[in-house]
Amino acid sequence: MKHFYLVRHCKAEGQDPDAALTPLGCQQAAALAAFFTDIPVERIIASPYLRAQATAEPLARHFGLEIETDSRLEERVLSAYSMPDWYERLRDTFSDLTLCYEGGESSQEAMNRGLSLLRDALSAPFSHTVLVTHGCLMALLLKQLDDTYGFADWEALTNPDVYRISCQEGVWTINRIWNELAG
Repeated sequence: MKHFYLVRHCKAEGQDPDAALTPLGCQQAAALAAFFTDIPVERIIASPYLRAQATAEPLARHFGLEIETDSRLEERVLSAYSMPDWYERLRDTFSDLTLCYEGGESSQEAMNRGLSLLRDALSAPFSHTVLVTHGCLMALLLKQLDDTYGFADWEALTNPDVYRISCQEGVWTINRIWNELAG
């Protein structure tokens, strides 16, 4: 059985690719590393965004692993332009997976790239892989694996958050473990 730990980055100073973790986010990253102590993590793959890399760093140090960077874990871009009603427009993209705003990426496109990474990781010789990503992509990847996930699940995500996605003989199971184990 393969286990993937889908991690939403810790609290950050903003949404730009170079946004750093806040002081609280740095504390959360250390707590996240402690959270994984009893899980035999063999591989860590993270979005190239600074906040994802910084979230993964204490975990990588703890296990003596390198952080692999993969752009397929980058946050989904809703639009290239600022939208005052972005929240409602984002909700619409969870209902219409092909909806794409100018300069942005549809939900289906984001889901496909996330699934592409998961399939590649599934063929790797590791049983426990941590994937550090962002909230919208995380929710869309969960939706790709189980259509019952949606906008409300995105709204319920925390910084950080952790879902364990397991695959055995082509069957995927999803469990939110951050609240369950971290309190």
